[in-house]
Amino acid sequence: MSHVAVLWNSASPASAPSLRGMQTTARILNVKLDLLDAGDPTKLDRAFGAIGAGGARGVIVTNDPFFYVNRVRLVQFAASRDLPAVYFTNVFVEGGGLMAYGSSLEDSYRRAATYVDKILKGAKPADLPVEQPTNFHLVVNLKTAKALGLTIPHSVLLRADEVLQ
Repeated sequence: MSHVAVLWNSASPASAPSLRGMQTTARILNVKLDLLDAGDPTKLDRAFGAIGAGGARGVIVTNDPFFYVNRVRLVQFAASRDLPAVYFTNVFVEGGGLMAYGSSLEDSYRRAATYVDKILKGAKPADLPVEQPTNFHLVVNLKTAKALGLTIPHSVLLRADEVLQ
């Protein structure tokens, strides 16, 4: 695949490092990226139009609460255009998306709960360390791959934490 649309939210400070990494990798792999700011309903509609007009043959949906809330619409859009799409959490794949790779949301929620517990016990938030995710999951939906006419390489399936039939 040589042309991919990336949906991101310019209002999210967490987006910039992720985009820089994608751009670096895309240059190395000679992949064209269309970076589409889609962080609100109007921008998402425009991004959908740009994907159709721009010729991208795949979609990457970056990690953002707006995209999580709109996951059904995002999965339906990709399916309606026969576009392979990679998402940031397994919930998209369970809803019919092709593939997800990202940190475990469940683990992040558990870690957040320990922070709340420490704060309620008197810890100062400024004294608590910042933690980065350590658990990442790859989930593949073979039914969606088949509908798209894709064969997922065996090496990817072996690395997957979960394969949905």
